[in-house]
Amino acid sequence: MTAPAPRAHVVVNRPNPVAVGTIVWLASELMFFAGLFAMYFTLRASVPGEWAVQTEKLNVAFAAANTTILVLSSFTCQFGVWAAERFQASRTGSIFQVRRWGSIEWMTLTYIMGAVFVAGQILEYAELVEHGLTISSSPYGSVFFLTTGFHGLHVVGGLVAFLMLLGRTFSAKRYGHHEATTAIVTSYYWHFVDVVWIALFIVIYLLR
Repeated sequence: MTAPAPRAHVVVNRPNPVAVGTIVWLASELMFFAGLFAMYFTLRASVPGEWAVQTEKLNVAFAAANTTILVLSSFTCQFGVWAAERFQASRTGSIFQVRRWGSIEWMTLTYIMGAVFVAGQILEYAELVEHGLTISSSPYGSVFFLTTGFHGLHVVGGLVAFLMLLGRTFSAKRYGHHEATTAIVTSYYWHFVDVVWIALFIVIYLLR
C-alpha cells in the first residue's frame, strides 16, 4: 500500500507593512487636500466676481510648463522603482546610456525635476506679488496661496525623502529588499503629489 503524497506547502504572501502604512497615511493626506478643494469651491461660489478679476493674473503657459516637468518626474521616478525592483542600484554603462541607468540615476533626475518645479512655483509667487496678489490681499489670494503652498510643502517633503533614499542607497553595502522597499514607498508619495497637482492645475488654472 503506497503512502499518501505529502501535502503541498502553502505560501502566504503577507502585505508589506511599510507599503500598507504609507498608503493609509496618503489616504489621510487625500482627505486634507479634499478639505482645501472644498474651501476653494466654497469661496469661489461666494465671490465669483473676485475670481473673474484675479484669475487674469495667472500665467497659465508658465504653470503648464512647470506642471509638465512635475508630471514627467513621475515617469523618471517609476523607472527608478523598476531598477530598484531588479536590485540595480547604479548604472552599468556610460551616463549617456539611459537604458543602463540604475535607481540612483533615475531618482537623482527625479529630485532635480522636483526642485525645478519648486523653483518655478517660487518665481510664479514673486510675479503674482508684483501684480498685487498676496495671501492677505483678497479671498482668492488666500485660497490660491494656501492650496498651492501646502502642495509645494509636500513637494519639498518629497525632495527630502529622495535625499534620504539616495543616502540609504549609497550607504548600503548590499542593495537588497530594504532599499528597494524604500524606493517603492517613496514613489507612492511622489505619484500622489503629482496627481494632486494635476487636479489643482485643472481647478485653478483651467476652470477660469
